[in-house]
Amino acid sequence: MTLLVDPPPRNRAAGRSATDARTRPPNLADAPPLEQGPLAQGLLPKAPPLAQAPPTVTEPDELTEPVGPVKLAEPPIPGGRVEAAMGVIIRVLSHSRLARPLPAVILSALGLGGVAFVGLCATAPAASVATPPVLLPLTSVARDLGAPHLPDPVADIIMYVSIGLCCLGLAMMLWANSRGWSPNPRRVFAVAAGAVAALVNITPVGSSDAASYAAYGRIAALGHNPYTFLPSQLPGGAKANPYTILVSPYWRKTASVYGPVATWTQQLAAEIGGTRAWLTVWVLMIMMGAAFVLTGYILLRTAANPVRAVLLWAANPLIIVELVLGGHLDSLLALFAIAAIVLSRRCTKIWHDVAVALLVGVAGGIKVNAVFVALGIAIPLLHDRAWARLARIGVIAGVTTFGLYYFSYGLVALRALGHASTMVISPTVWRGLQEIVTLATLHSPKATQLHAAHVLNTMIGFAWPPLMLALAWYLYKRLSPDVPTVVAATCALTFAWIVVAPWSLPWYSSIAWVTVALLPRNTLTRWLTLATGALSLLHFNGGHPTTPQIGPTP
Repeated sequence: MTLLVDPPPRNRAAGRSATDARTRPPNLADAPPLEQGPLAQGLLPKAPPLAQAPPTVTEPDELTEPVGPVKLAEPPIPGGRVEAAMGVIIRVLSHSRLARPLPAVILSALGLGGVAFVGLCATAPAASVATPPVLLPLTSVARDLGAPHLPDPVADIIMYVSIGLCCLGLAMMLWANSRGWSPNPRRVFAVAAGAVAALVNITPVGSSDAASYAAYGRIAALGHNPYTFLPSQLPGGAKANPYTILVSPYWRKTASVYGPVATWTQQLAAEIGGTRAWLTVWVLMIMMGAAFVLTGYILLRTAANPVRAVLLWAANPLIIVELVLGGHLDSLLALFAIAAIVLSRRCTKIWHDVAVALLVGVAGGIKVNAVFVALGIAIPLLHDRAWARLARIGVIAGVTTFGLYYFSYGLVALRALGHASTMVISPTVWRGLQEIVTLATLHSPKATQLHAAHVLNTMIGFAWPPLMLALAWYLYKRLSPDVPTVVAATCALTFAWIVVAPWSLPWYSSIAWVTVALLPRNTLTRWLTLATGALSLLHFNGGHPTTPQIGPTP
């Protein structure tokens, strides 16, 4: 089950460091993790060094005797007053009953259940502020049973509270795990898979992206190019076409920004759904749920600490909300990313390199942020000066991605990305700068306003990539040198991207979560939870508070 017990040191692509061999017990994978996670840094009583630690810990009380210094998995990431305030909160929560396994699981279930309730009430009789207006099977059953319509303020309150409970539940599960709670990872995975199987039958919550996916799939199924043909151009338009009705008004005149592999996935769902848009959305939800479960299975089988891995992915209520209940393509991207990362750590033959390159190339055909996976795989090869392997993987991956675009819809598929790269979401620092420039030129001629906005957008476009790389380098250096380079680099890059990029949404963190699940306890988990939770609280609009419902008839 634990196939990757001995990760390579930071400065090599394979093997172990002498320090790693001296300090790690031979059965480290079987021992419960001292999860530092979002809430545990600096709060556990001191324990013996890892070289003297017992192979298993069955009771939390075994960690309470201060015998010697704790060997942290990494140097702590300083956060100033924020870190100090978090420390106070941690001290309060760590001594409460919430830090026990059962309350932690209940908190997670309540958070997940609250978001699911919003989905069940999504079209009863009209869509809420957090959902698109589509009836999926369980939502249809809930409507028939008299599920109430949620006014926008009520839906907002439920979403805010539920997302907060998801974050708190995750934190408490990790804290309980650090205190000795070590559930059977296979059982946890099985329960999580069962929950996912039920949740994919509920109307997507928090985003209308699934409706856009369905529209792009319908466009492709009709023989049009989704990179030039818009959802608003479907026969009947926003008034009569069942697909266009579902798409948020903000995106009806936006061409697809996803890769050809994503488009083929959407087209397959649309071929099954036909004129029934709700069925297309349902098929897409099932596909993304299956990808999420497969990703969790890979982590279960390959992580050095499968308990920590399933808690951070398969049983992570925050990620389930964003990827499963949101029905996002990032579940599929995470599947190919983790497959490439795991295989890259085992490469011993040429065909292994070819397989890694093909996986990276296909991931690039889903979404362009797969480039961070490619960079993460390249860094240990650069450390080892494995130029032949680097060239082989790079060329095959590049040719694969280029071929997927060029021989499917042509390079026009990249055109929409140029426009998308200039978008700035609110609230961000970049959006604040735009507002300042707008106010400064409020009474200027229109030409001056447009020129000032263009100059600022150009400056933002040049500024954020180096800032992202600087943050990624900082995070990378703060992670332990004993963890696999490919995992540390990919995690640092993707986390820095969602923090610094002008356009960032909570489901963009999928690759960061799937990689942090392979890392030992670390303070980065805390910051990733905060970043994802904050983005989740800021962005859960389904885009359809008043659009008429469509879906299966009773």
